[in-house]
Formats: sequence, structure tokens, C-alpha cells
Amino acid sequence: MTKKNFYITTAIPYVNGNPHLGHAILHLYADVIARYNRQNGDKVLFSSGTDEHGAKIAEAAEKAGKTPKAFTDEISAIFKSGLNKLGISNDKFIRTTDEAHEMRCQIVWNNLQKDIYKKAYKAYYCVGCEEFKTDTVIKDTNGVCPLHNRAYDILEEENYFFKLSAYNEQITQAITSGSFVVTPKSRKHEIMSVLKEGLQDISISRPTEKISWGIPVPNDKTQTMYVWFEALLNYITVLGYPEHEDFKTFWPANVQVIGKDILRFHAAIWPGILLGLGLPLPKTLYVHSFVTSNGQKMSKTLGNVVDPLQIIDEYGLDAFRYFFLKYGPSIDDSDFTWERFETVYNTELANELGNALSRVVAMINKYQDGIIGDIPKAGHDNGRYTQAIAECRLDNALGEVWEQVRGLNQYIDEEKPWMIAKESDEGHLREVLAYAAACLLEIADMLLPFLPNTSELITDQLQDGIVKESTASEVLFPKIYNHSEAPKHR
Repeated sequence: MTKKNFYITTAIPYVNGNPHLGHAILHLYADVIARYNRQNGDKVLFSSGTDEHGAKIAEAAEKAGKTPKAFTDEISAIFKSGLNKLGISNDKFIRTTDEAHEMRCQIVWNNLQKDIYKKAYKAYYCVGCEEFKTDTVIKDTNGVCPLHNRAYDILEEENYFFKLSAYNEQITQAITSGSFVVTPKSRKHEIMSVLKEGLQDISISRPTEKISWGIPVPNDKTQTMYVWFEALLNYITVLGYPEHEDFKTFWPANVQVIGKDILRFHAAIWPGILLGLGLPLPKTLYVHSFVTSNGQKMSKTLGNVVDPLQIIDEYGLDAFRYFFLKYGPSIDDSDFTWERFETVYNTELANELGNALSRVVAMINKYQDGIIGDIPKAGHDNGRYTQAIAECRLDNALGEVWEQVRGLNQYIDEEKPWMIAKESDEGHLREVLAYAAACLLEIADMLLPFLPNTSELITDQLQDGIVKESTASEVLFPKIYNHSEAPKHR
């Protein structure tokens, strides 16, 4: 198999507040894809970062009694630390306040001159979204932003515009032909509807007197680059656009992972900018959905915000990864409750995977003095697992792994090694337990991108044909009943 260069990015979170569960999930999905491709021998570059300019940042910094730079330094460091706690394996971390990013954004601006013009206009604007709103949106929302519960401002300004409308047909063709894949299909249909209506030219600057916290427009001190315009450029500035070897090696991105709320920016505006620069479009844009809590949108007002680090502290990192990869918002919105999480943890991780490893290890220790002998290849067809990852259906891929976990438990129940031991058929017993060990090692290999710590623990228990003295139950998903009652035994 030919090995390739593989570039994956996440949307860069806006640092006007602390990280939340949505940010964790965004990075988790990208992390699995990056780890999978590294496992297959590809040369992977995985980039993330923080988006740090604009009016919302300036507002938040002022409320905190800090300068915008001091405020963003602090929050960006929290985001970076959070990625470490989540086990995210990103290779690069870009901040839009980095000097190199600011310099390269000005190069991009100059290279887009043929598509940039200045005009005076009047429009509705949401400071919370950092976005101008169309008349259709104003009508549909009765003049109030549903995300921020804030009336739109009416702005009369002279700003620079980008000729996005000139690229409507090319973007449509790229998505239709599959050269630019927007997945899942529901998000593809959503952006195709926007394209069918026709893209409008977009403002890409704001007057410096109104927003000074940003990147200056080249040769015009009266204008600051619109935050969403320059933030999108991070995907190429982090590679050293236009001259650096990383840019020549890794662009176009193989996968860009974003949330559904920023689809239009990444499936319409970003491709338009790239086409204006004469650059190829990303190969795949993977758009995940949101997590609700007890059926409601998470909000501080409702008091239902879930801290990902609290989940990790109570159940462990791999339990967090498992739940949100298998039952998270990979395609549609998903719901989180502590009770549901704990049920999944105890039934699937503890009862099914943990129990399978514990049983096999215990029997090899008991009947064979910890010696497995020659371990065969389990030889399962993993085509659907591979295909699911290629399609960014990480939930389905993990489901395929769990089919093998359940299959292994069924195999043990049907073969009954404890009965074979009673019959003193040592050859058959050795064969059965060696095959069970092979299945566990294959499961561990498939779990490596998803649950790296668990994968390592399983492999460590069984490597070199000898099991460790300790039992898996002590290290792999012991039962926890923090949010539900333990079952009563009669």
C-alpha cells in the first residue's frame, strides 16, 4: 500500500470563554482520524489552534479587566492544556495572534486583490456571531439572534468586500463532482441549498475605529480584517503559505473537521478564498452536530453545561472517548445524561470488553501458567471498519469493533474452556485460548485510534505469548456507580 502525506485540521475555537464539551468532541473526532492514518504509516500533520481577534474578544477582555492580548494568552493556554488532558495528538497549534499568521494573512490579502473592492453599505450585524446577516435571516428570526438572544445592530460602514459571488458555480461543481466532499449528506444538502440561492459578496473588513483588535488591512490603516476572514486562513498560514515546504507538502487538506454552526464559512466562503488564490480545495469537510443535555441545549443559564474534564476525572479518558465516539453527535445531535453515560460504561466497557480480557487472561493463567504459545491471526474481515473511518463514520467503525468484542464473548461461552480443561484436552484448550488472545490483540489494534490507552493495556497483557500476572479487572474499566444504583444480588 502506498503511504501518503495526510493533513487534517480542526476548526479553531473562539477564545472569548473557556473550553466546553463541543470543543472536546471537535478535537476528538480529528484525533481518531489522525491516529488511524499514522497507524497505517502515513505522514500525518494534524493542526489545531485558537481564534483570537474580533469584537467579542475585546468585549470579554474588557469585562475581565485585561488587555485583549493578556486575555487571549490566558484562555489560549487553557485550550492548549485541555487538548493534552483529552489525549489529542495534534502536531501544530496555531494562534491567530501569532506574528507569522498575521504576516501571512496580509500576503493572502495582497494575493486576492483582483477579487477585493471597497464600498459603503448598510446591513444588520450580530456582534455575538461576528457576522453580517441577510434580510432572509432577519425575517426568519424576527430581528433577534437565536444563538445570543440579542437584537441585531444596524451598521452603516465603508468596508472591503470579497467577490464570493464569482465562485458560486465553481464551488457548486466541486461539491457535485465529489472533488470537495461535504459529509454527512444532510450538510451537503444544506450547503447546496445556499449555493442554489446564489452566494453574495461578503464584507472582509471593519473600520479600525470600531474594531481595532485584529489584523490591519495592508496599506489602509482605517480598516481591520474581518475576524472570520482571517481566521479561516489559519489552515494555510500554519503550513507557511505561500513559500514553506510544509505548505507545498501537505496542502490540500485531506480532512477538515468542523461543527455544523460554521458550515457556510467552511463550505462556501473558505472554498471561495482558496479559488481566488488559485489553490485546490480540501478533499473532505466533515461536519459534526451538537450535544444536548437531557434533551435541552447546554447553557450556563439552564445550569446543564457538562464539563468534559469532570467526566474524565470520574470515569477515565478512554471512557470519555468511547461514549462520544460511539454515541456522540457524529451525524445528528446526540443527548448526554450522566445516567446514560454510566450505563454505557458499565455494560459495554466493563461487562463486555473488560470482562472478555479478564476471562481470557484468568484462564490462561489458571490453566496454562500464563503461557499462551503461538498466537494465530484472528483473520476477521475489517473492510466495513476501514470504510467507516474513510467516510468519517467513527461511530460505525467503533460499532464494528464492538461486534468483535461481543463475538469473542460468545465464542468463549460456546467453547467453554473451563469444560475443556476438565476433560484434560490440553491441545484443544491451548488452541481455544490462543485464538481468544488473537481476537483480543486484533480488537486492541482496531481500538488504537479510538482508545489508545486501552489498546496499549490489552496488548501489554498478551504480548510475546505470555500474560501478565495482574488481572485485567484491576486496570480495565472497573464498575462505577456514581450516578446510578449498583444492581442488588440476591
